[in-house]
Formats: sequence, C-alpha cells, structure tokens
Amino acid sequence: LPVQMIAKPRVITPLLRCALRGGRAATAPASLGPPVAPLPLKSNCRLLWRRPTMASASRNINHITYLGQEQAQQLDVDLMSDALGFSIEQLMELAGLSVAAAVQDHFPPQTHNTCLVLVGPGNNGGDGLVAARHLTHFGYSVEVCYPKRTDKLLFHGLVTQCESLGITFLDPEQIEPGQLKHSIVLDALFGFSFKGPPRPPLDKLLGAILPDARPPALVSVDIPSGWHVEKGDEDGGGLRPDMLVSLTAPKLGVKDFKGIHYLGGRFVPPTITEKYSLRLPEYPGSAQCVRID
Repeated sequence: LPVQMIAKPRVITPLLRCALRGGRAATAPASLGPPVAPLPLKSNCRLLWRRPTMASASRNINHITYLGQEQAQQLDVDLMSDALGFSIEQLMELAGLSVAAAVQDHFPPQTHNTCLVLVGPGNNGGDGLVAARHLTHFGYSVEVCYPKRTDKLLFHGLVTQCESLGITFLDPEQIEPGQLKHSIVLDALFGFSFKGPPRPPLDKLLGAILPDARPPALVSVDIPSGWHVEKGDEDGGGLRPDMLVSLTAPKLGVKDFKGIHYLGGRFVPPTITEKYSLRLPEYPGSAQCVRID
C-alpha cells in the first residue's frame, strides 16, 4: 500500500519495503487510490533505511563517524601495518570496486551507458582506474583521461588492465568545458591528501566539470576534487557533484554534502573500528556499498 495510506506508519518493515520495491505494482482497493509504481531493484548497494523520525528528516547524520585528515591518513597506515596485513593494492581494488558498484546502483548502464573517468596522479586516481575496469565489466562504455602518469609499477598494471579491455585513454586537449557527451563523469582527480591549487593540465580537467561548465552527471570519489578534507568547499566555487562515494568513512569536509551519498569500502576490521571509535552503517548481504544520505 502507499506509505501515506497505512495507519500509524511507525516503521517501514522489510515486508513493506519488498512490496514497494518489487517487480510489479502492489495492488490496493480503488478507495485507497492508484497502485504503487514499481521501483527498480538495487543489487550492488542498499539504501540505509532508518526509523522515520524528525531527526532523519532533518538530515541528522551524526550516527556516522566523519574523519579528519590526520585520522584518515593514519587509518590507512594502520590497515597496511604488519598487524593487519592489508596492501595498497588490496585497498585500491576494494575501493574501486565499491565506487563502481555505487555508480551502477544509482546510474545503471541501461540509462547512463557512457562514462568518462578523470584520473589524478595519486591513490584517488588509482581508485578511479580500478573503477573504470569494473564499470566496463558492468556494461558501460568507458573512457579515461589520465594525463599525469606515475612510474609506479602498481599504476602501470592498472593502466594495462584497462587497455586490455579496450578502454580508450583521452588526451587532456580532448576534454573541453561544455562539450562532454558522456552520461557520467567520475571525478578521481584529487583525494583527501591534496593541497594547494591544481597545476596544468589537471586544472583544465577540473574546470571542465565545474558547475558553470554544466557537466554530465558527476560522481566524486571520496571527496570532491579541490575541496578541503575538513572544511569542504571553502570559497563556494568548487565542484558540485551529483553523487559522492566516500571510502572507509566519510571525511569532515563532506558532512554538509547535499547530493546523493554512498559509503564504500567494506573491509574495516574490528580493531580499526575500536581504535577510531567508528560508527558505520551495516552492509547488508553481499553489498559493496550503502547509501547514507
């Protein structure tokens, strides 16, 4: 039944959620109005449902921990310590997979079938290269712009993997503001360690996805490129992504983000949760990401 027709709707039960999201419309007597339209079934990610209180309606998101820059950097160091045994390759693969899963969940290839991935020189860019590979396997036509390449073996391998799938690599000169024809742009230029103004040619790529350039649907990885990791968009003239995929835990700078917000990175061990007093949502089933806006 439509939610507004149910007496005293204290909780959206799993059974009701299934009825609302099922493959066919839920039926109801004519006196109760038209049937509920079917909603698409999401498979890779799940919306984080909460009890419908005034707090959740007012975007009270204090139930999730937001990390500062030093905490986020130290958390990665701890994950790659001998005590926990993660490698940078593992973390990058898991992060990129969760980004691709979130994109597929909200912008499926049936409606958004082309994707441009803008890749920076750091680990955020590596996440973007991994996501580009997975998005190709998910059915998207993907192109990558990666102008500031590194000599690190890890990144050479990520590029080779993308090229083996037939992914086209574009030159920065091919990226013009207002001329992007892709359905989605994935912003993987700068991560939470970036400081200072961007240098050429990355400044041009950033300019091509600013609001004045009217870019396609814009998805940022972990933090919108150019935002301060703790203070956000300080001058108000930065990117305005339609969607953000935070990794491991959201950063302080995106606490007031107004767009669609996913969390990915389903690999945090209990020792990290306890050390940083993390409050994170549950990932249901085999989901690699969860929606938290």
